[in-house]
Amino acid sequence: MTNKTVLITGAAGGIGRAAIALFVEKGWRVIGVDRSDYGEGFPKDGLFIKSDISRPEDMEFIFEKAQGFTNSLEALVNNAALQIAKPLVETTVEEWDAVMASNLRSVFLGIKLAHPLLKGNGGAVVNVSSVHAIQTSANIAAYAASKGGLLALTRAMAIEFAPDNIRVNAILPGAVDTPMLRAGLGRGHVGGNDVQERLDNLARKTVSGKVGTPDEIAHAIYFLADNEQSSFMTGQALVVDGGATARLSTE
Repeated sequence: MTNKTVLITGAAGGIGRAAIALFVEKGWRVIGVDRSDYGEGFPKDGLFIKSDISRPEDMEFIFEKAQGFTNSLEALVNNAALQIAKPLVETTVEEWDAVMASNLRSVFLGIKLAHPLLKGNGGAVVNVSSVHAIQTSANIAAYAASKGGLLALTRAMAIEFAPDNIRVNAILPGAVDTPMLRAGLGRGHVGGNDVQERLDNLARKTVSGKVGTPDEIAHAIYFLADNEQSSFMTGQALVVDGGATARLSTE
């Protein structure tokens, strides 16, 4: 067992739940944050905070609660995200701003507020970006832009916080079987009459021939969060996509 603590946003989603389970298995205490209820099964020695990371006042509340729970954070996992799947010309200013507030501004505010808790022991920050940051498709522009911005922010954070011995890296998941992925399959980019057929079609487009699982992404997150495994990595983007971005689109 360790006395390490991690704060994970988007805790009630597929990747968030898998990450929480893995950190707990490794002996960490977990602070989970989500705008939705977690339901049964949150770790008994942890802290769940129902809050909306897109609201600056909620971010202040989250870290007030965190500071009351722990004197230090060994890891911060910025996993929460909002995806709006619609044509750019049909995306409203309000929708664009909502995506940026959830996916990008929350990370900026989060590191400012987490900094006092992270710097004591040289913590790690893992920003969950997306392959849409480097290669994308139609009708998902706001999400892609926010995830691309998160990559640039990751590099800037890594430089600024290196003197505090805080490492900052990003993970770029590809297609992972989560509620967000299933909701986004309605964009029509893979074809199919129902969700399962669309998932199967998407899997066939991936080099590995499958869609990823939340557990697979959780292990990559843990690798970047654990100073024993990735101590010489900072400012980097780890792509975990089953080889999707390795293949030419013209093939």
